[in-house]
Amino acid sequence: MRLQFNCRPGVFMAPMITINEAEVEISAIRAQGAGGQNVNKVSTAIHLRFEVPSSSLPEAIKTRLLALADSRLTSEGVFVLKAQRHRTQEQNRQDAFERLNEWVNSVAHPPKPRRATKPTYGSQQRRLESKSQRSNTKQLRAKPLD
Repeated sequence: MRLQFNCRPGVFMAPMITINEAEVEISAIRAQGAGGQNVNKVSTAIHLRFEVPSSSLPEAIKTRLLALADSRLTSEGVFVLKAQRHRTQEQNRQDAFERLNEWVNSVAHPPKPRRATKPTYGSQQRRLESKSQRSNTKQLRAKPLD
């Protein structure tokens, strides 16, 4: 399933969360890798910076975003993204916003709380039976006592 969003200038609309484009810092940089003269002369890659703590996102979402173990998130809480998949700056800009949208929406829904359960009697018996079978197998491998 692909997320659809409205990408008009000024406001970036996510399915659940609205991110104001003024909160996102975008700069054009030269892309890396092979590409001939185009990659050496034209700044087509996009460098996106989004400060999570100072954003207008709800506090619960900020907390979940900052708790993620993501290498793109700095210790100050700034999300840094480099988009250089495409040949044009506009396509890379669109790609950067899509990836930011996916990252924010990955924590949009609160995690389902875990309910502790007890193992059933049958599962306990099966576990004990497999342990005793494993024990017997290992005893058969031992050297015989004289």
